[in-house]
Amino acid sequence: MAHFIVVGGGQAGATLVAKLRNSGFDGKITLIGSEPVPPYERPPLSKAYLLGEMALERLFLRPESFYAEQDIALKLNTRVTAIDPAAKSLTLEDGEVLHYDELALCTGSHPRRLPSAVGGDLENVFVVRTLADVDAMAPQVREGASALIVGGGYIGLEAAAVAAKKGMKVTLVEMADRILQRVAAPETSDFFRKLHTDHGVEIREGVGLERLEGEGKVTGAKLTDGSEIAVDMVVAGVGIVPATELAEAAGLEIDNGIKTDAQGRTSAPHIWAAGDCTSFPYHGTRIRLESVPNAIDQADVVARNMMGGAVEYVAKPWFWSDQYDCKLQIAGLNKGYDHVETRHGEDGRLSFWYFHGDELVAVDAMNDARGYMVAKRLIESGRTITPEQVHTPDQDMKKLLKG
Repeated sequence: MAHFIVVGGGQAGATLVAKLRNSGFDGKITLIGSEPVPPYERPPLSKAYLLGEMALERLFLRPESFYAEQDIALKLNTRVTAIDPAAKSLTLEDGEVLHYDELALCTGSHPRRLPSAVGGDLENVFVVRTLADVDAMAPQVREGASALIVGGGYIGLEAAAVAAKKGMKVTLVEMADRILQRVAAPETSDFFRKLHTDHGVEIREGVGLERLEGEGKVTGAKLTDGSEIAVDMVVAGVGIVPATELAEAAGLEIDNGIKTDAQGRTSAPHIWAAGDCTSFPYHGTRIRLESVPNAIDQADVVARNMMGGAVEYVAKPWFWSDQYDCKLQIAGLNKGYDHVETRHGEDGRLSFWYFHGDELVAVDAMNDARGYMVAKRLIESGRTITPEQVHTPDQDMKKLLKG
């Protein structure tokens, strides 16, 4: 009986094993996860779950009973220490050796942590990635306490929003000239800067962290502008890196993630990869996407190909972020844009449309679900829109899809 093993108990791994069974694979399936709980949703961790608005059980992608019912061996709290591609085997931390016919790596990513040299190992210095991270942080997120958020990307901004909603005094520092500089246009940065300052968050741009202060537990921070602030907790939102250590040690090719072809194959026979840990071909270049939709769609394709299919993964990038009462939806990739058009809709709806020449390449939509959906469908179909149509208030967006 064929044995398919999936390493990684996140969104990609959970999707992949379910797809294998749903597609008729009747062999043995083993899903290995390093955490002690079944696969769960990560986006609500730093928002609804941390705010106490979502119970633990609602985080689970599927109840634990699903895996037994589908005859999927679920190995939790288990780490893989080595892969031997020649022997088609992997070794677990307790010394057990498992043999596979096909192996999928869905190892995800790691959050960047603040270096110990600047106080990153002090107590009450957190990252936001796992259930354990958020459970450790939760008792410190309390009214009247002071929080320092290091990093003005979406992770940092979401953490700042939750802390502010909990009544904390929040300071966010961003070393770059503006928040979201790496991922969004100045217009989007301006929108979220105002949103956060309106909620009492102090945002300091062009300012970094010099060091954290404290004996055992963090009590303060010295910033690169020479200022010092008292803090009760610190959240590092300074990005993530693909978890490629296992693949690299096994000799697999790495290129900003585990390098795969368009069908999800790695450089080693019978080994596949999907999710945050993976880089793949995209419009003549190679990209890695850090998003739930990518993890789901790519895992779906890899599952079919592990069973003998020949399906190429065609990414349709989209992302979202929830901050206060604002839902940001992003479609496309804004790399290479040369101008941005603004659309003001009813009831405060707002969207920024990115163009490269005459081509629409991406959109950032704030509480503008209709504009987002139109832009997404235009981008995915290779069609575009004129700047005049974007910022004409009475433009019927749905009609653009019929033209």
